[in-house]
Amino acid sequence: MAHDPQAHHHGHPTQHGHGHAHGGDVDWAALAALLEAEAEVSAPGYARALAWLGKEVTEPGLIVDAGSGPGVIACLMAETFPGARVVAADASEPLLERARDRAARLGFADRFDTLVGELPQSLAGLEYPADLLWASRSLHHLGDQRAALAALGARLAPGGTLAILEGGLHARYLPREIGFGRPGLQARLDVAQEDRFARMRAELPGAVAETEDWPALLAAAGLKHTGTRSFLLDIPAPVPDQVRAFVVGVLTRTRDIHADALDAEDRTTLDRLLDPTDPGSLHRRPDVFVLAAHTVHRAVRPV
Repeated sequence: MAHDPQAHHHGHPTQHGHGHAHGGDVDWAALAALLEAEAEVSAPGYARALAWLGKEVTEPGLIVDAGSGPGVIACLMAETFPGARVVAADASEPLLERARDRAARLGFADRFDTLVGELPQSLAGLEYPADLLWASRSLHHLGDQRAALAALGARLAPGGTLAILEGGLHARYLPREIGFGRPGLQARLDVAQEDRFARMRAELPGAVAETEDWPALLAAAGLKHTGTRSFLLDIPAPVPDQVRAFVVGVLTRTRDIHADALDAEDRTTLDRLLDPTDPGSLHRRPDVFVLAAHTVHRAVRPV
């Protein structure tokens, strides 16, 4: 379920990128570099989320990243929990190949496995139940999210933890007033993204409209909600070159995806922001930053 950062609801550059049974015709392999960049830039926030989970999940034997994409977070899990076996599960074999390569580079290959197939059905291939099952922006690619949560919960060991990352706040990369165009460009991009997200959800096979009360949905799946926390990703200006390149990639994909939903002035503004020769572009301006909030909901399968 790789999540396309632009597909993402709430603040991701690509849309959603993790091995989901996804709707639409997103070419996840083509998005691999942007998905990796997104996860790498967001790694400090993910690390804090995993540290929070580690207070409840102390010595997991098996961790599953359900919708792992190219495996950045799965490898962070292997680093955070050195005694655990980690399985990266995704519908895209090319992304899982990148995950295996990353694990090998980082020295985790001996306890890192992959599982290819659509979620949640593919998790039936797990050899034994998981102590920690992580789903980052993959649930919203599944038509029936309530049924998916129940299926994920069924793959947990008694006392095991399900952690889902959904919601949070849209990312911000620029000031409201950038010196040209109408102020508030990113707020208007949020509206276009929300509309696109709603269409994506409605078009999924077996789509069920659901109030996004995640603690209640987890309880309906037979799990005990044990906490919700949001983790801030704050990279102030001036940003490192890697982060600047990531923001350029995000806004390039945003321009490609939402061009028809924007007026001519906003399209012109985006074009200037993406033009390397323009002094006001993302490539040159000193005020580029990254600010986002990722929300994680945690629940336990009763013993």
